Amino acid sequence: MFSTVRVSRSSLKRVPRSGFIPTSVSSTRTVLVLYTALGSSPYSTSTPNPSSPSTSNSNETPLSALPPLPSQSEWRSIFNPPGASLGLRERISIRNPHTARSLAEGFTRWTKPLFEADEAKGKANLVKGAPKIIIEAFPGPGTLTRALLTLPRDSFDKLIVLEEQPRYLDYLKPLEEVDDRVKVFPYSGYSWDTYSMLDDQGWLDDVPRVPWDNGVHQNLQFISHIPHSITGEQLVNQFLRCIPDKTWPFKYSTLDLIMGEWVWQRSSASPTQSARCKLSVIAEASAELSLNLPIGRLLPYDDHFHPTVPKTASLVASGRPEVRKLGHPMVGVNLLPHEEQVIGDAMLEKWDYCLRRLFVLKGQTLKAAIGSLAPGAQSLLKPLTDPSLPPEERVDVKKQIRRLDIKDWALILRAFNNWPFAPEASKHHPLVIPTLLGMIRC
Repeated sequence: MFSTVRVSRSSLKRVPRSGFIPTSVSSTRTVLVLYTALGSSPYSTSTPNPSSPSTSNSNETPLSALPPLPSQSEWRSIFNPPGASLGLRERISIRNPHTARSLAEGFTRWTKPLFEADEAKGKANLVKGAPKIIIEAFPGPGTLTRALLTLPRDSFDKLIVLEEQPRYLDYLKPLEEVDDRVKVFPYSGYSWDTYSMLDDQGWLDDVPRVPWDNGVHQNLQFISHIPHSITGEQLVNQFLRCIPDKTWPFKYSTLDLIMGEWVWQRSSASPTQSARCKLSVIAEASAELSLNLPIGRLLPYDDHFHPTVPKTASLVASGRPEVRKLGHPMVGVNLLPHEEQVIGDAMLEKWDYCLRRLFVLKGQTLKAAIGSLAPGAQSLLKPLTDPSLPPEERVDVKKQIRRLDIKDWALILRAFNNWPFAPEASKHHPLVIPTLLGMIRC
């Protein structure tokens, strides 16, 4: 679920004309948890026993009572045979049941202190009598799915599983027969049509709508593995872009995602780090990001994830960038959307436009690069440096683009939005950004 945690943005609140718009009460702030692959890492961890984890609570279903997965020695031949599609080759799944259990517990418990804090403030968002629903996307063969089902039954009331690959569906559909909380749909978590289908067919009818500023939504949670590819990063970007406009899935719930650390590095990079990019700024403007588990808990890679790294050099060779090859660590990331969004109403496309244009010149100073926004954009330097303004409303235009902080960006976008010659956004204008999911506005 995406949480409605109140995040202090004191430095931004000092900018009275930065573009803040009061948040809508028709949407819900939800928490996103991501698992992503890391680059090279100095961390290590002990090798867990891959045997089935035991359960001790009488309210829990033992793993042995669920339809079994194939022997792990058979996973590569079953799930990644020679000639497997690109969609299968880019998928990484948890294979260790102990790891899956730890993640399942973390996903369902990490927001508990947030709920308690909300309740202390009179923001109790758990609607009595309404069911707790979990949506899991890209589950692979279902190791994490099974771990969720071994939690106490009162942890949730319905588990909606989204998986389009037939090889994985063969091991997911049998779960419907042994647990009436499970519903498996053969649809992709990439497609917005999938989520519209869930809504249109009534699968979310019993999920209450909660005001954005009224605490963490406790009745719905979204969990997903993120494919280990550039399209996985694009999907994360789409989720982040949905936060400012409070659209799906943020009108309902929090999210927990599993993805590569290289995406984590790019999305969490500060102005002092070389990985700082457009994604970093959108993430910082929209949410607080934090690791769900210590990095070492998911290392070494082969002890936790499928597919394992091939031992044959010819199989390892690939044209992929190093960070997207098999074997790089994975991380869990929690996203807690800010209650006050920096990106104001109807401003997302303008932020996209300015970030994209300026980050092409990320090594240059703002003073040198600002002309790339449009002819005459040098005139924006005046409202950004006007000495009559208080210091907190001015930008140091000698900063490199990659060194600008979120307060700087808010001021730049304020000036751009007020500029009468700024390009207009329309379906024919370059301000409209092509995305993985088509020409959409999240």
